[in-house]
Amino acid sequence: MTQVKTAAEWMAERGVGPAELVTASGLDGRVVEAILHGRYTPSPEQRRRLAGALGVEPERITWGHVAQVEHVYGHGPQFGRSP
Repeated sequence: MTQVKTAAEWMAERGVGPAELVTASGLDGRVVEAILHGRYTPSPEQRRRLAGALGVEPERITWGHVAQVEHVYGHGPQFGRSP
């Protein structure tokens, strides 16, 4: 079975820093930082570029948000009842 890890885990295993990953992938530094912190889910092309820079297949990296996204409805209790 193939190992699936986060991009940050692959970076630590390969000894690649964020600046090196930005240079090797050709992506914007802010995008790479957001992906590494789990605040942004990359497009298929961005996944290919990051995986290529790490020397693994895109399927071996877990992608997506690590922090739960909370959906808030209404304007809060100060404005009355929310749906």
